[in-house]
Amino acid sequence: MSSASKHAAPTGDPMSIKNILAPLVAIIVGMFMVILDGTAMNVAMPGLMEDFSSSMTLVQWTITGYALAQAAVIPLAGWMSDRFGAKQIFLFSIIMFTIGSGLCALASTAEQLIVFRVIQGLGGGMVAPIAMAFTFRLSPPGKQGAVMGMIGIPMLLAPALGPVVAGWLIEYVTWHWIFIINLPIGVIAVIVGLRTLPNIERKRVPALDFLGMLFAPLAFAMLAFGVSSAGGEGGAGSGWTSTETLTGLIVGGIALIIFIFVELNRKEPLLELRIFKSSNFTRGVVLQWIVQIALFGTLFLIPVFLQIAKGYSPFTTGLILLPQALSAGIFMPIGGKLLDRFGARPTVIAGLSIVTIAGFLLSQISSDTSLMTLMIPIAMLGAGMGLSMMPLNTHIMQAAPRELVSRVTSLTAAAQQVMTSFAIAGLSTILASRIDHYGATSPGPNVVYSAYGDTFFILASISIFGAIVALLLRRPKQELSTNPDEKPEVSMMMGH
Repeated sequence: MSSASKHAAPTGDPMSIKNILAPLVAIIVGMFMVILDGTAMNVAMPGLMEDFSSSMTLVQWTITGYALAQAAVIPLAGWMSDRFGAKQIFLFSIIMFTIGSGLCALASTAEQLIVFRVIQGLGGGMVAPIAMAFTFRLSPPGKQGAVMGMIGIPMLLAPALGPVVAGWLIEYVTWHWIFIINLPIGVIAVIVGLRTLPNIERKRVPALDFLGMLFAPLAFAMLAFGVSSAGGEGGAGSGWTSTETLTGLIVGGIALIIFIFVELNRKEPLLELRIFKSSNFTRGVVLQWIVQIALFGTLFLIPVFLQIAKGYSPFTTGLILLPQALSAGIFMPIGGKLLDRFGARPTVIAGLSIVTIAGFLLSQISSDTSLMTLMIPIAMLGAGMGLSMMPLNTHIMQAAPRELVSRVTSLTAAAQQVMTSFAIAGLSTILASRIDHYGATSPGPNVVYSAYGDTFFILASISIFGAIVALLLRRPKQELSTNPDEKPEVSMMMGH
């Protein structure tokens, strides 16, 4: 019997929701810090270009390098947490991210900031998949939706609050504080984590799959680079036929094919791709990709629209997006509880229906659209995201064998990174083409509004398609298990 098993959770249901609140605090703080920093940089670009006297092309790599570093390490998260322990790897990732933040604050050139952002990304990339697997294992049977709803709050709040916090810091202090504020937060997350996070029993893992370790990061990082190059932040990409885009897509595609071939022919692969033989799991993952495009495509479009079409400052834009963040925070735990009671299918369909209605409302925007008229569908988007995103993620983990949960979160997180880049690149291309179309056929002040309206309509259509796919979801057997004697494999020796 392993040492972890000897210290198995005692009787009295120590893993009740009340008793896992302290570990959840450490997980939420860590996740929130990492996700917030990823979105905060978008509004810092002009200030960085001025301070470093650098071009947009060079400074853009502070965002691209961070995203590529995250995409590269995500596939390794499952193997490392199984091999060294989820608690140890989670805390190591937070420490590495915090050190990277301190270095970013000290950067004196754009090149230094790019390198330090890569260090940040290498640390932050493993935080989300490990945190989700950690939380799923801690969740009491029958309460997984409610608990996962709590962990999902920072995943939706942080992207909305990022521009607010960054906009205020840039406007009233300096861009350095975007990174400085991470230092005390990171220290708090590590201290709380050391004291409260339980030791999940380590699993016997195979020798490191070197081919998988080589081709998985290469595939996901290059695919993310390729689609990011096509669209870029704010639509400032180089197009789908550029050298950067084609290189990323070709190299990433070849690496992905080799990776899939290698993994399917190994008894104990880095990422267990054979799990796609489960039709329920596969349907959930495909739907997750659709939801990712619809939700994060909308998160990308709205701030750009508010600043370019309406002329709002980054800080004001962040404030306008607050209803979205608040409604997401309110509906995320509601979505978790509905998942526990009714399953993923009705919950996800309800969330995507709200997103669809919001998308159609936004597609009607014009130069006469009032701020309040805009904020209503923005708040609806937050509610729809809260109802659909985390219940779907939980459903996917429930559809997988429990012993593969950490590998599943790594696999889905890596794919999500690519799909988010694809959503931004694709929507940037669509938006640019619609602007060119209206500029040629009906030039005037409403060109930008008409182009954005068409793009929002496409997002609403994607949401409808997602709701139809959600009809195919089936409740996993794990989800139906409510045996009170079924305990997660954890050691409750806090702080060890």
